[in-house]
Amino acid sequence: MRLSHRLAVSALSLVSAASLVACGGASDSTSSSTPTSEARDASTASGGTAVTGEITVFAAASLKGAYQDIAEAFEQANPDASVSFDFQGSQDLVSNLSEGSAADVLATADTQTMDDAAGQNLVGEQREFATNVLSILVPAGNPGGITGFDESLNAEGVDLTVCNSQAPCGHATEEMERATGVTLDPDSEESKVSDVRGKVESGQAEAGIVYTTDAVASTGSAGTEEITIPDLGIINHDPIAMTAAAANSEGAQAFIDFVLSDQGQEILRGYGFGAPAGSASETPADAESAEPAASETPADAESAESAESETPADAESTEPTESAQAESGTESG
Repeated sequence: MRLSHRLAVSALSLVSAASLVACGGASDSTSSSTPTSEARDASTASGGTAVTGEITVFAAASLKGAYQDIAEAFEQANPDASVSFDFQGSQDLVSNLSEGSAADVLATADTQTMDDAAGQNLVGEQREFATNVLSILVPAGNPGGITGFDESLNAEGVDLTVCNSQAPCGHATEEMERATGVTLDPDSEESKVSDVRGKVESGQAEAGIVYTTDAVASTGSAGTEEITIPDLGIINHDPIAMTAAAANSEGAQAFIDFVLSDQGQEILRGYGFGAPAGSASETPADAESAEPAASETPADAESAESAESETPADAESTEPTESAQAESGTESG
């Protein structure tokens, strides 16, 4: 179930041993709570002082809930800074940047769209901060009888909504069609995943292909249901980058660092996002359980030594066998 705005921030604050107070979901909310040392470290500029000024972030629609929570925590750590957002389909954000819209940070829902921005020299270095996979969202009770990413999505009487082919969620849907051999016949195609989700929540569609993060958020707030599907290796990698024309470069870098920090990552996980590829995604328990296998105990070492070293008695006991084999003319192998 999706962590509530208040619960997500409060839980993280306990871990950091400081209080963070949620303020109802607004991205420009501030608080008088004392910033945690982790938040200060993750969100300060290279000079070591808290950043100031407005930071404009263009972010994919699928990031809205998580990024609003991240912005709230970031602002608490930097009371003289404010974060404003434009949440749209990733392709529309890149188009807006290309047409001259001002932003300090770009966060997209796939690498293909970010690479498009990089190809136009609109952004600098990109860093992956999360992963996401597809799922199916249906109204409560699953009136369309959807059973998975299969022909039930094309059944008579099922209004299906998906992202269009220009959107990252549309790219992933097309890859899923190729992987499953199922060709969808949607009734509507949307430019951003939040619109797909909205049509299911409003009862205008019996099924929508969304990200698992949207399904988690919707089932926790709108009474919908999620039909999980195997990812079949189709995973969206979400990158973030400072824009080439950032007006507040220090603030932009501080926000990016905060997203990548343990606190930012914990918020993203609370919304159902996966860890970025190549990160230390192991849980502490996984790491601990792997240590005994990797480390050799003294007893293990002794046992290995005794197995490797051959006693004179052992050598003598093998000689007759070898001799007998030679006499009988048998070969091993």
